Amino acid sequence: MNLKDKVAIVTGGSRDIGRAISIKLASEGAKVVVNYFGNQKAAEETISMIADNGGEAMLVKGDMTKKDDVERLVSLARQSYGDEIHILVNNVGGLVARKSILEMDEEFFNKVMALNLNSTFLATKATVPHMSSGASIVNIASQAGRDGGGPGASVYGTSKGAVMTFTRAMAKELGPQNIRVNALCPGMIATTFHDTFTKDEVRAKVASGTPLRREGQACEVANLVACLASSETSFMTGANVDINGGLLFS
Repeated sequence: MNLKDKVAIVTGGSRDIGRAISIKLASEGAKVVVNYFGNQKAAEETISMIADNGGEAMLVKGDMTKKDDVERLVSLARQSYGDEIHILVNNVGGLVARKSILEMDEEFFNKVMALNLNSTFLATKATVPHMSSGASIVNIASQAGRDGGGPGASVYGTSKGAVMTFTRAMAKELGPQNIRVNALCPGMIATTFHDTFTKDEVRAKVASGTPLRREGQACEVANLVACLASSETSFMTGANVDINGGLLFS
């Protein structure tokens, strides 16, 4: 998966799965633009880890639900690494909170949808004009997009399902330009997402019910992202790829 001299943008690239993706792409030779918004310390740690491994990366702070911030991210990437962008990983997203339909209001619904879906749309729209034949977009969806999510995650699951449909639509739209668009649907991956939103006993139960009998690791997701970003998968587009240890088959 040689990505030497490729320019990659990773939204939400400062921690957990985003950090692992940023590190992996850099290890394969890509120049990585790591976007972050809230946690500057974690973002700087990610850049340090990439540099320690001999990789090249830069940080850009920005809210990926805001058009101006997204366009600034793309502009800075081009100023620093050249006009063309070869890889976009839309990793920004989150559950925000677990709420039932009666607990949530319109503001909460719109916030979660914007975080997961609008961010993917905005980054894709801003980046595509600067991509050429052979470029790759990888969206991070979720198993929740297939099964509706766990308790209180209906909006999250809905937004990730929309990311999956957007992935298919963009694969058809951008295919004639030889720009590939795929998505990953991670199951339970050991990250701060589940540290925050999933009880330990639930995690243990899910892991024990998984054919591989464990949670996944962020680096395992990152390895698959790198593969989809590379020419190794040059005839693969429009796919929503499960990575869940066999917990759910599609």
